[in-house]
Amino acid sequence: MAKRKIREGEIINKVANDYFSNFDCTKLLGDVDFCVSPKYGTQTQVFGEESLLWAEAKKGTADYITSIVQLILTIGKARTFDSHLPPAYLGAFDAEKIAFIPYNDIQDVFYENDFNWNVTPSNYETKEFKQLQERVSELIEKQSLIFYYDKDPKDLKSFIKTNFIVGKSSTSKIQIDKNNFIVIYSKWLIAVKPTIAVNWEVAKKGGIIDGDFYLADLLSKENETLKEKLYVLLQKDHYKLDRKLDDMGMFSSKTANFTDKQKAHNQFWNKYERPPKEEYWDYIVERRDLLVPQDIRERKGSFFTPQIWVELSQKYLTDVLGEDWQDEYYIWDCAAGTGNLLAGLTNKYNIFASTLDKQDVDVIHSRINTMNKNSISGHGANLLEDHVFQFDFLNDDFDKLPEPLLKIINDPEKRKKLVVYINPPYAESNGKISNTRSKVQVSNTHSNYSGQLGKASSELFAQFLIRIYNDIPDCIIGQFSKLKLINAGNSKTFRNNFLAKLENLFVVPADTFDNVKGKFPIGFFIWNTNKKEKFESIEVDVFDSNNNFLGTKNFYSYDKDKGRINNWLKIFKNDKEHVGILMADAPDFQNNNYISIQNEKGKRHGIYFSINKDNLKEASIYLAVRQAISTTWLNDRDQFLYPNDKYKTDKEFQNDCLTFSLFDGQNRITSEEGINHWIPFKEQEVNSRGKFESSFMTDFIAGKIKKESDNKQTVMFSDKNKNEPLEFSEEAKAVFDAGRELWKYYHSQPNVNVNASLYDIRAHFQGRNAAGRMNSKSDDKKYMELIGNLRNALKILAKKIEPKVYEYGFLKE
Repeated sequence: MAKRKIREGEIINKVANDYFSNFDCTKLLGDVDFCVSPKYGTQTQVFGEESLLWAEAKKGTADYITSIVQLILTIGKARTFDSHLPPAYLGAFDAEKIAFIPYNDIQDVFYENDFNWNVTPSNYETKEFKQLQERVSELIEKQSLIFYYDKDPKDLKSFIKTNFIVGKSSTSKIQIDKNNFIVIYSKWLIAVKPTIAVNWEVAKKGGIIDGDFYLADLLSKENETLKEKLYVLLQKDHYKLDRKLDDMGMFSSKTANFTDKQKAHNQFWNKYERPPKEEYWDYIVERRDLLVPQDIRERKGSFFTPQIWVELSQKYLTDVLGEDWQDEYYIWDCAAGTGNLLAGLTNKYNIFASTLDKQDVDVIHSRINTMNKNSISGHGANLLEDHVFQFDFLNDDFDKLPEPLLKIINDPEKRKKLVVYINPPYAESNGKISNTRSKVQVSNTHSNYSGQLGKASSELFAQFLIRIYNDIPDCIIGQFSKLKLINAGNSKTFRNNFLAKLENLFVVPADTFDNVKGKFPIGFFIWNTNKKEKFESIEVDVFDSNNNFLGTKNFYSYDKDKGRINNWLKIFKNDKEHVGILMADAPDFQNNNYISIQNEKGKRHGIYFSINKDNLKEASIYLAVRQAISTTWLNDRDQFLYPNDKYKTDKEFQNDCLTFSLFDGQNRITSEEGINHWIPFKEQEVNSRGKFESSFMTDFIAGKIKKESDNKQTVMFSDKNKNEPLEFSEEAKAVFDAGRELWKYYHSQPNVNVNASLYDIRAHFQGRNAAGRMNSKSDDKKYMELIGNLRNALKILAKKIEPKVYEYGFLKE
């Protein structure tokens, strides 16, 4: 509802229609602005009818406490409750919000004998108004439930539906469960957090997050936190945190107060039932990671491991280590977070868990306490409290470890029976240490081993693995991570130094992990560091988001291959005048959306390859090879490679790739930025309205342009075939035919650009949105039919190109 100063009557009508349409809002009770009653059909009885709400209405925005005081004076002066049954609620509303207070909480004030009710309720300057305001303001402030139309429409409707029931004697607040506690947290951040006397930027540097204060609020009753093991506790009118033994052996703690005498806090929590049902407590505490601010999540790169993958990883560990592995091996999760990776393990005497944050240690201790109380929620922690500790794995010395774990690490035979079982953080610095969005902590690699990582030192999980490998030799590693370390070119140094047998591996979609949006695989690796061997390849099991087995796929290190596709492209680079620029990028599927043909160099960091008559086909092969196969979450990290020589004699493949590159959507050539050399038709073929500025492409196809080069490696054809017209496959001809019809239709339109490229034609029919991006569709049905035909023909051509991509070594099966 707009906050403009509309008339009270208009506000009353809008509130009635928007929120109370199932009730009777037509009753007039003296000077009360708004009355809500049940609908009784034709019933005309007045005395004895039950009201649900009496409210004061104000135009614009107003102080709800003052409005409710005016309403109390209005009711008290007329003694409305003597002739009508009192309502369940009193209230006040304006153009911004509506507030409710249970009538029972306020009714005592009407029976005060020494108060003069015979004053004008709307005169805020009278002694009586100020006296009453002083008497009830604190009560209204503490007991009111306030809803804003723009922020809380669903909550408001839910509150009305639940509580506006004839005969209902108590207020039912909004229930909190594991499905909505994050939504409520988002509202808490706006309403309550700003009123807590904490410098959040400074606190964040010390590891204190607002989510811990929210948990203290949420898991409380009458403003007393019920779970003692939480890092922050709410104690009536303040928070207590960082409780620990001081140098004198006495418990000390820090406190945080409210800046508004807890006004916003009370108003907010009046709407919600605290605490949630006890069956949800452990789940909510366990999911503390969801309450961590986004910038901290990004810096730490921590991903909560879904339970389905926890269970599957433990099954794979059983397959590799044997049925009795939990009794025969020790287990250490050195990046434990709230400990969910250890759920399902049974022998707590063999399990250790460490984490960087003290708050996470407290969460695990709380879950241990829950388990010890025979929780049936399934979210307790079956661990020993002394085996859970704060530890910075990348930087702390091992002498800080608990003695039982240190003894295992220092014993060569026991070390072989230690499973380091982790889902380490995936943060990556990208070398941008000054950028606040980059993970500034990532560069803190244990200095002894940075040389063994090379470019992979930017990866946090690589730092974890290299320290485990060096400082806990011969152990078993069970680890979730991206696949970069086994197949990325930047990880070659790591692979040369991390010599261990990869016993088993399964992969799942990354977006099944809560904090991940990308479409790529995350794998669970089981490494035996006692067996020294360099990784080269492995056949892995593949599962979909629902844990359905999809089959197997091969992953490679590519270290024995000739190189990546970009090394091949460099061979054909020359400085001659260009007809376009190929934008190349990192040689994997995840970067394929950046591959394009454009007029000039762009601003993105990448490889800009000038296209001319001597390397047009090679540039086309590059684009076609990288675009013909769709990117999926599974192939996202597959590498495009330096091909074998078979492609050199396959003219049909070469011409298929040229055709694909002429008509693919990644061809971004536009006549608005220079002469368009990429028109694949002659003027007569498309009934052009004028002569094209360039005939380069049709001349090239007709064999009229000689290929000149002193570099013999670039010569793909024998000299006698240089000037022969290109011959196209049936699939390529179908693409040309579909494209020709599209060009014809474009040139039949009025006021067209004679030299339009495919990109220009698409922009002409599809238009652009307010942000300047091309729309995905057009209102022109004929155009949509023609562009659809072209895209279908391209898909058929792409399927024809695909097997050659593997045959010629651009990709490995």
